[in-house]
Amino acid sequence: MTTTLTPSPAGLAAPARASLPRRRTRIFALPEARWATAATVLFLLALPLQLAGAPAWSWGPLYALSYATGGWEPGWEGLKALRDKTLDVDLLMIVAALGAASIGQVMDGALLIVIFATSGALEALATARTADSVRGLLDLAPATAVRLTGDGDEQPVAVEELVVGDTILVRPGERVGADGCVLDGASDVDQATITGEPLPVTKEPGDEVFAGTLNGTGALRIRVERDASDSVIARIVRMVEEASETKAPTQLFIEKVEQRYSLGMVVATLAVFLVPLAFGAELSDALLRAMTFMIVASPCAVVLATMPPLLSAIANAGRHGVLVKSAVVMERLGQVDAVALDKTGTLTEGTPRVTDIRPLADSPYSESELLALAAAAEHPSEHPLARAIVDAARERGLDVPQALDFTSAPGVGVMAVIDGRTVEVGAPSRLAQGAGHPASTVAEELEESGRTAVLVLVDATPAGVFGLADRLRPDAAATVKSLAALTGSAPALLTGDNPRAATRLAAEAGIEDVRAGLLPQDKVTAVKEMEAAGRKVLVIGDGVNDAPALAAAHTGIAMGRAGSDLALETADAVIVRDELATVPATIALSRRARRLVVQNLVIAGVFITALVVWDLAGTLPLPLGVLGHEGSTVIVGLNGLRLLRDSAWQRAAAEGTR
Repeated sequence: MTTTLTPSPAGLAAPARASLPRRRTRIFALPEARWATAATVLFLLALPLQLAGAPAWSWGPLYALSYATGGWEPGWEGLKALRDKTLDVDLLMIVAALGAASIGQVMDGALLIVIFATSGALEALATARTADSVRGLLDLAPATAVRLTGDGDEQPVAVEELVVGDTILVRPGERVGADGCVLDGASDVDQATITGEPLPVTKEPGDEVFAGTLNGTGALRIRVERDASDSVIARIVRMVEEASETKAPTQLFIEKVEQRYSLGMVVATLAVFLVPLAFGAELSDALLRAMTFMIVASPCAVVLATMPPLLSAIANAGRHGVLVKSAVVMERLGQVDAVALDKTGTLTEGTPRVTDIRPLADSPYSESELLALAAAAEHPSEHPLARAIVDAARERGLDVPQALDFTSAPGVGVMAVIDGRTVEVGAPSRLAQGAGHPASTVAEELEESGRTAVLVLVDATPAGVFGLADRLRPDAAATVKSLAALTGSAPALLTGDNPRAATRLAAEAGIEDVRAGLLPQDKVTAVKEMEAAGRKVLVIGDGVNDAPALAAAHTGIAMGRAGSDLALETADAVIVRDELATVPATIALSRRARRLVVQNLVIAGVFITALVVWDLAGTLPLPLGVLGHEGSTVIVGLNGLRLLRDSAWQRAAAEGTR
């Protein structure tokens, strides 16, 4: 009896690598988001009524409620900052909004309130989501473990109670409870969450294992060698928290400017009001001049000079499969001058595939016959290598015999009876008959080229060897070339995989700087070394093991489809469709946005300076001041919105491929 392996139905895929439980704070669970939404809705209700000429009693209360809902929290925080002898722009904007309302410019003040309330809500959401991702990481490590006593009894305990020297038992399918060393047993352990390796790693006595990794089909006795607080996964949590709390130099610079600007605005406004009074001016005239000054000198045009280009670039990138999490990130993307990529799931597709089928010289089987036998033996197995062999047979449309008496040995392979023949498929080091055997020679050749070798025996006689490898993404080489051209330096490869596989893949992608066998902290060290040399590093990755490097880098981008929750939350941007070629285009779009920001700042600065000088040196009519202020806002807004067009993305993509 045979079965024909047909392609999998659409939507069905191989099981994903271990990832984090999704624990996400809902947007409207945050009070900042609720207040900002209320202020925006009230503003949008009042604006058309005012523009339509409705009586003030219909829209005035709506504006007042918008002021209250959107302004009370930043106002209160500003007052607390003032109590601590600091002055921030939030408080200044509330004062400006109230000043505008006091002279009849209620809509301008409400718009300021809405802008700043929305900004505060987005910041609160980003902070909450980062905290969610770090808490979710802790769920990878089990809460309890089975400790073996001196008498051999099993004792369930909390992992926090384990101490160095304890022995724990990890059964098939369980997660390892602590970092340690295997004392007894053999199994394949999926440690993609720590090292990023695409394939389970065979663990035997003497091998190191990590907390949070997933045990395969064998049982392991493990000696605990690190406290729970010092495990690799606990260190990942600490590194993400520390990197997330670190303020970028740009942010520190803005905070310094904010203080000086706030103090300068207060002093200037008071001077504009008090100096004319001292020389005998009328109170109403002095107040009108001061309020006009407050309006024309307010940073509305400056805010819009910066945000529309960046937000337009974010929207355009989103339409093309790149989620950029904030305007700050979009700006920072254009500053990168060095790139470091993960291998598995980022530069490659993340799943092994059969690349070579080598029947031995004296084997009676053709490639198709050998593949059909191996697929029949591997069909009941859940191992990723087994799935790759079965998929290869499916792609060729082969008729696969039914397997009987299937058995699996962790770290060795599988065995089954197929049409009366005993077929074994597994590791060449366990099944090959001596180092000089032709099967061993072929296996060594494949392994030297970066493949994983799998030996097939029929009735205890070697029949052939398969080579399996993770396949490079189709757009990887072109992307590497584009990134090198954009940044002026060749990208580096940072991976936890073995050096031979990493070197082979890097050569195919055109990468010369290869750093393999790295744990998460090693990737962070590599990123910090690059930044110490004065580079602004972009890290592209997909796994939990990449999260610390993503957080530590100047900018981090995560692959969206197979990326872990922690990588997706920690990264500054996410490639939703896993199209690596969108990275250079996004960088080029960011640089175009930054050029427009400079243009807009110049335009806004010219308008504000001219209006302020007019108000101070002459008599600027309030309607003309409002017209100039709002006119500059419209100009810079429309200039920034140019990046919404699809042609802007097409030009950026063309620039990214030069």
